[in-house]
Amino acid sequence: MDEQYQVRSPLGVLVIHGFTATLDSVKLLSLSLQKLGIPLSVPLLAGHGASSPEVLRVVKWEQWMADAEDALQKLSLEAEQIIVIGHSMGALLSLNLAVRYREKIDSLVLATPAIKLVSVLAPGRPLHFAAPLLGRIIRNWELKSDFAEAECKTCTPHYSWVPTDAIISFFDLIKKSTPLLGRITVPVLIIHNRKENTVRPESALILYNRIATPPSEKSILWLERSGHQIFCDCEKEKAVQSILEYVISRIEQKKVHG
Repeated sequence: MDEQYQVRSPLGVLVIHGFTATLDSVKLLSLSLQKLGIPLSVPLLAGHGASSPEVLRVVKWEQWMADAEDALQKLSLEAEQIIVIGHSMGALLSLNLAVRYREKIDSLVLATPAIKLVSVLAPGRPLHFAAPLLGRIIRNWELKSDFAEAECKTCTPHYSWVPTDAIISFFDLIKKSTPLLGRITVPVLIIHNRKENTVRPESALILYNRIATPPSEKSILWLERSGHQIFCDCEKEKAVQSILEYVISRIEQKKVHG
C-alpha cells in the first residue's frame, strides 16, 4: 500500500537513549512500551553500541541529532503524532525535536535531562572554560555507572570510557539546547532524581520554569533513591510505570479530542 494511503496510528513513541549509552539502559522501558501496541522506535545513535568507544571519537552531536530526526520521520509514517521520551542527553535531543518538528510532537517525557551536569567542566559550571584545553591533553575519560544499589549493576548502561572529543561535543549540545526552552509548548513530564552523581537535580527545576508549556500540562516526578540510570536502578519499576501511565493518558486524551 502506498505510504500516503496507509492508516496511521494516532500516536507513536520514540525513545532516545543517553550519551555513551547502550540500548540496555532503556530496555525495560522499551519492552514495557511494546505491550501498548502502538508504533515504537528506539534508535541507536551514531557511535553507540559498538565493540569499542573509540568509534565515538569522530562523532559530533549533529550526527546524534540527525539520527533522532531520521527516527522521528520514519515513525511519522506509522503515527500521526509522536510522544518523545529522552533520557539524559536524549532529553536534549527531544527538546530540539520539539522545536524543529512542532506539528509532529504530541508531548515529551524528559528523564534526568542533562541541563546542568555535576562535572565542574560542564557548561555553566566553574571550570567549563578549561574543558577545551583538557580535551587536547587528555584523550579518554573513564566512566563509572551511577547506581544507588549494587545489585542493579547487572545492567550495562554505557561504555566504560569515552573519548574526550565526544564529551566536548556533548557539552556543545547542552549549550545549543538550553536557549530553546522558552520555545517548548507541548505537554511535558519531567522525571528526575533527588540524589545522583551525573545531572544536578536543579536541571528539572530549570526546565520546568523556563519551558513555555502551560502549568497544567507540565509536571515533575521525583525519584528519591535512584542514580542516573533510572531505568536500571532500584526505582526502575516506578519510573517505567509512571511513563506508561503518562503515555496511556495521552492515548486516552487523543481518543477524546480526536
